[in-house]
Amino acid sequence: MVELAGVTLVADVSGALVWEEVGLLVVSDLHLEKGSSFAARGVLLPPYDTAATLGRLAAVVARYNPGMVIALGDSFHDRLAHERLACSDREAIAALQEGRDWIWISGNHDPALPDSLGGVVATEVAIGPIVFRHEPTGVIGEIAGHLHPKARVATRGRAMERRCFASDGERAVMPAFGAYAGGLSIRDLAFAKIFPQVGFMAYLLGDNRLHAIAAARCC
Repeated sequence: MVELAGVTLVADVSGALVWEEVGLLVVSDLHLEKGSSFAARGVLLPPYDTAATLGRLAAVVARYNPGMVIALGDSFHDRLAHERLACSDREAIAALQEGRDWIWISGNHDPALPDSLGGVVATEVAIGPIVFRHEPTGVIGEIAGHLHPKARVATRGRAMERRCFASDGERAVMPAFGAYAGGLSIRDLAFAKIFPQVGFMAYLLGDNRLHAIAAARCC
């Protein structure tokens, strides 16, 4: 459980955030079709990232059965990525949306999403005391993505690096959910601009559970 601006949220080991009281599931930075984007530039990656990401998303949606899903921006890796979706991936997205509200937050990678994707598109969404947007500003009550937080910790003589949630109890930055999405160390100055106090926490995505570690302990 993570407390944020007086709201209790479930930080799932998949990288999703769940507000059970209102039936909401949030994911960030899916970066669908990143593999095909790189291939077009001559960088060959296995073309399975979209299917893998949607498969993981389907699993967490099935686990919580939310009435609403918010995708916090950069759901697609570039402006034309949605045009490269395989028919099976389009069907997977439609199946995920069936019977629930779906909101695509526009990101810097996908600022203009078409209506053909289903759901609705917004620049940000406010529910109660929480505001959901792509790029973090540091205001109280904000949940954002964009920065792809990761943390590195030394344990038992070796180092472990994982994607993580970053939060100080007033605001949070979510990990990237996409299979090919990279990460930015929470010790980067970009996070110091978001969290005014040094005491924010990193919630590392472990194999079976989250590991809460003070950001100051991360290397």
